[in-house]
Amino acid sequence: MTRTTFNKLREVKDSLPHGSMVAIADELGIAADDVRAFFRGDANMESGYHMEPGPDGGIITLDNTRILEVALRIAWEAKNGL
Repeated sequence: MTRTTFNKLREVKDSLPHGSMVAIADELGIAADDVRAFFRGDANMESGYHMEPGPDGGIITLDNTRILEVALRIAWEAKNGL
């Protein structure tokens, strides 16, 4: 389980290059709309995404970090020219 803030998730999303939502979805075998929903905060308890009021847009608890992990890797690769 991982805890972060909504604003930190937005920072990750904003650091992704164009087309990353589809790339993440393809890699994980899920719908691109599910990836977009994750970063909008539309994901629900069934997906292991729990949001509660708090600083920086709210506290997010992630039971499953697969989308975040792939997004962080893609952002790192883009930043480092890989």
